[in-house]
Amino acid sequence: MSAAGFDWPAVMRAGLQGLGLAPEMFWRLTPAELLMMLGDAPGAAPMGRARLEALAARFPDVTDKETGDGRAG
Repeated sequence: MSAAGFDWPAVMRAGLQGLGLAPEMFWRLTPAELLMMLGDAPGAAPMGRARLEALAARFPDVTDKETGDGRAG
């Protein structure tokens, strides 16, 4: 999108009002940093149930009673 078609008022409102950034901080940000702060940057998907269960199986919780020495794990 060209600068002429960019909605600067909306972006400035999001940064200054929505995020509470000071103007000098807003203008120092890169577009990628601003998107990340707004929560719109692409990133890794949240952990799904299957991955959580795989981690729980690999690293099970162990209680003090199970170890018998007062230490967890």
